[in-house]
Amino acid sequence: LEVFQSAALGIIPQALTLLAVEHPTLRVEITQREPESALAAVWAREFDLVIAEQYPGHAAPRSIELDREPLCSDMIRLGAPTDAVRSLADAAHLPWVMEPRGTASRHWAEQTCRIAGFEPDVRFETADLQAHIRLVESGHATALLPDLVWGTRAPTIRVVELENRPRREVFTSARRSGSASATISACRDVLARAVEELWLDRG
Repeated sequence: LEVFQSAALGIIPQALTLLAVEHPTLRVEITQREPESALAAVWAREFDLVIAEQYPGHAAPRSIELDREPLCSDMIRLGAPTDAVRSLADAAHLPWVMEPRGTASRHWAEQTCRIAGFEPDVRFETADLQAHIRLVESGHATALLPDLVWGTRAPTIRVVELENRPRREVFTSARRSGSASATISACRDVLARAVEELWLDRG
């Protein structure tokens, strides 16, 4: 199973707990990888299942050999380094942390800032969303963070809802030739229930 970081933080722990109870003989190996390359790896039979993402206005790669099942819709919010930041416009002149260039999340984040009327001053670049949070906590950067990054924990920083309440779509993808297997079905079932429990925990 291939996952991106916020899914690994927010969904995987509970899914593994469910699998251990309901399918104790099933061996699951998990690798963290960016969704763009993960879909290609599933197509190439390096992995059987991937959790991937699609940002608003940014279509994830598609292959006729891979299926796609929706998993959840994940809201993206502004991580504010100070109480003075109450909107995206308030962060126009602040330093930013974003994911590396070439990723869908980076493209979406930059476009969101540009539509709001400014070019973000990206001083920190890392795929590690925990590093994003620490930079915001310490007052050194502003970030756009998906809700899944918090898992069942309450946010440790001030998060601000963005105009239009943007959401990324999180989905699973597998090769059509093997998607009906008992293993894939079991994994997808527990992933879906893990997401349901996560949203219920948040109220």
